[in-house]
Amino acid sequence: MDVESVAILGMGYVGLPTALGLYANGVRTIGIDISARRLAAIRDGSADLLDDDRLRLIEALGDKNFLLTADTSLVSGAGAVIVCVPTPLDRYLTPDLDPLRAACASVVEHVVPGQVLVLTSTSFVGTTRELLVEPLLRRGLVPGRDVYVAFSPERIDPGRPDHLQQRTPRVVGGVTPECTARARDVLRLITPIVHPVSSAEASELTKLYENSFRAVTLALANEFAEISRCFGLDPIEVTHAAGTKPYGFLVSYPGPGVGGHCIPCDPHYLLWQLRRSRRAAPIVEEAMRSIAQRPRQVAEHAVETLSSAGRGMTGARVLVVGVSYKPGVQDLRESSALELIGELGARGALVSFHDPLVPTLELPGGRVLESVRDPRGVDWDLAVIHTIHPGFDYQWAHECPVVLDATYRFARPRHEDPGHRRRRVHRLPPDRAPAG
Repeated sequence: MDVESVAILGMGYVGLPTALGLYANGVRTIGIDISARRLAAIRDGSADLLDDDRLRLIEALGDKNFLLTADTSLVSGAGAVIVCVPTPLDRYLTPDLDPLRAACASVVEHVVPGQVLVLTSTSFVGTTRELLVEPLLRRGLVPGRDVYVAFSPERIDPGRPDHLQQRTPRVVGGVTPECTARARDVLRLITPIVHPVSSAEASELTKLYENSFRAVTLALANEFAEISRCFGLDPIEVTHAAGTKPYGFLVSYPGPGVGGHCIPCDPHYLLWQLRRSRRAAPIVEEAMRSIAQRPRQVAEHAVETLSSAGRGMTGARVLVVGVSYKPGVQDLRESSALELIGELGARGALVSFHDPLVPTLELPGGRVLESVRDPRGVDWDLAVIHTIHPGFDYQWAHECPVVLDATYRFARPRHEDPGHRRRRVHRLPPDRAPAG
């Protein structure tokens, strides 16, 4: 099947790179987002992108074959439609399906016969049938005959140039075999490696399994960091050693918390659906509880670290270094730094932050903090290393009297011997080994 044009509904951290990947392969691309602010950020070049995609965007913005619009009716002019809108949680950890329902309703309203519809937003098993297939049938359009419907979970890893989507296999499951085949042809415009499964439901569950697996391994990595503390051992050394096993072990590193849209959120879609069926998934449930508790553990270790230096937390000037959820991105979604700042403040600390990629930070309750532009020379009592972005110099942090390394991998100071560093910088939890 020859697809000459594709509409992307949702131009966030998944939709925009997807649109640029299609454009780079010669496909006329229609990027649709209802947020005027997001479209403005894309047009002025401030959207968070990898360097290669940023260059593609510069080229695309001057090309008539790359259209940015808020008009959802333009999906009718494309041969295929890919839905990439957010699927967040509300404050009670219940799926907020409003953005996805609205996007799918727009697609159904404007669909034309012959189109391929691919849903990529992570959601519960049965989403594709509930939000696309059933409304299409009510319009008299039969999937597999009049239109072609499939689910293919996104596999975008923001900030990681070694995980480009062009080299990352995609899973796809259609409502019918013909739907799978046509959706596979569309996805091959993004990556040559497409793995078909038997149904949309199998594809939906695949995504939930992937991120539940990561949640479990990250929760276990953090747990082993605490275990390492009991024995005075370096968890990174132990992790690297275990990772030399060529089978049966996946390296996962401990840290200050788990952020981003996927891992802290997606497993809750599965747990929510299972609760409705009165079924349990105790391993996933415990992993998500452990992940939720991690920022509080970091705050408790900060209290212990300051106490060991003879200083209480009340009134202490604490600097959180890096607040995005992972290195190399501006993304604050579900960042553990937000809860960490709140926990430190609740313990009486005067908390500031420094992040070269994030100028401002809105805390729960509407309070806004501005990044300390130059943290050098300030009389901080404690620096908590949360996120280290590549390409920036953090040597100044070693001038702080006490440094708590919540990443476990903060580089040692230049021109400083490891013994001196051990007296100044603490891992989370404090240990005896120098960082790698």
